[in-house]
Amino acid sequence: MNVPSTIAAASDTVTAGALFIVSAPSGAGKTTLVKMLMEHDPGIRHSISYTTRQPRPGEQNGREYHFIDIQTFVAMRDRGDFLEWAEVHGNFYGTSRAWLLDEMRAGRDTLLEIDWQGAQQVRALVPGAVSIFILPPSIDELERRLRARGHDSEEVIQRRAAAALGELRHVDEFDFAIINNHLQDALGDLAAAVRASRLNFQRQRARHPDAFRFLTSH
Repeated sequence: MNVPSTIAAASDTVTAGALFIVSAPSGAGKTTLVKMLMEHDPGIRHSISYTTRQPRPGEQNGREYHFIDIQTFVAMRDRGDFLEWAEVHGNFYGTSRAWLLDEMRAGRDTLLEIDWQGAQQVRALVPGAVSIFILPPSIDELERRLRARGHDSEEVIQRRAAAALGELRHVDEFDFAIINNHLQDALGDLAAAVRASRLNFQRQRARHPDAFRFLTSH
């Protein structure tokens, strides 16, 4: 994937706003945790990805995802509209490059809820991004959660569980690893990772320049 120079430049100059990447295999509880985090921390803007998959019951266009057809997705991809994109379980997902650049320029904290492939691409484009991986306590528990959803066939569940094993092997590429065994504990861990990342020296200095003015005073 070609690296858009505008994103690379922005990552060098905009440090006040943090970029959080949250990834997980299907069924690990990522979507629930991210939703709870957003309710807990209104200071984070959630990127809404584009996808070619069909909406699930209760999902709304423009809220969970921007639902588009394959032809529209391919056209956007070919124009370079996506910061990152990937094919997951036969569907395409992508993140708007223009939206993220605007957020970075404004110094706002943003969160991308993407798979490990997209996370690799974004880390290459935005070196200061903070990456967080959500793990299930076990593959057996992952399968149980997938079955509890009630909208996938057993064949699909087995395919997703097998794919999860491959995704879990990339956990060591991330800054934080959170095991979602008990939801409230995992939420606390996720909030702690966000808070710790905000205390990074360079980010604190960019957010509160007056507090660090003594570093340049004579």
